[in-house]
Amino acid sequence: MTLLRRAWPKAVVFDLDDTLWPIAPVILEAEQILFAWLREHAPRVAQQFSIETLRHARLELLARQPAFQLDLGALRRAGLIAAFEQAGEDAGKVELAMTEFFAARNAVIPYDDVLPGLLRLKGRVLVGSVTNGNADLQTIGLDRHFDASVSAPAFGVAKPDPTIFQEACRLLRVLPQDAVYVGDDLRLDVQGAQRAGMRAVWMNRVGKANDSGGYIEPDGEVHSLDGLLDWLKREHA
Repeated sequence: MTLLRRAWPKAVVFDLDDTLWPIAPVILEAEQILFAWLREHAPRVAQQFSIETLRHARLELLARQPAFQLDLGALRRAGLIAAFEQAGEDAGKVELAMTEFFAARNAVIPYDDVLPGLLRLKGRVLVGSVTNGNADLQTIGLDRHFDASVSAPAFGVAKPDPTIFQEACRLLRVLPQDAVYVGDDLRLDVQGAQRAGMRAVWMNRVGKANDSGGYIEPDGEVHSLDGLLDWLKREHA
């Protein structure tokens, strides 16, 4: 019996952090670079706070103002402003501090499979991204590989809300059912995209167990962009 296969999707849309590159070590390094900048340019802040106490203050601020979850960069900026004011430093320096942080935050190193995988997709499908984070594809140097990108801080809505996925489809000029979303988070990425009408592939690079109790079932599970290309070939004519 011949199995019926779908036509190739018109678009593949990616999550960024922890899907195309690891983010935790980058954030840790960026915080160390920021604190070194504070020691030199805002010493009273560095004397009164540590990386850990600044982080704790941000978490307390987020608990009081959960809307900051939409833009963690804005949360970090607000936390620094409060710390500068408390330490008696010139809060006008905060934007310089944020520039330092964002430069380090975008110094990501894509997984080895990412660039070859994006090149293999080029010309076969449209490529987009949807992120809740502050990654800047132009700064990272990958923007030329993407036809459309949507970030929660700019759009004003975060994953798993279906509308942010649908916005990416609108920008790519494809229907959600004609697009595949790829991300590492079962709830934010897989469930969110499926509720938007897209098929969703779980990028499970580290072999995690599906801990949703069967509540979330991805349309596919892969460990790399090579695996994604193999899945696309298996599932589509």
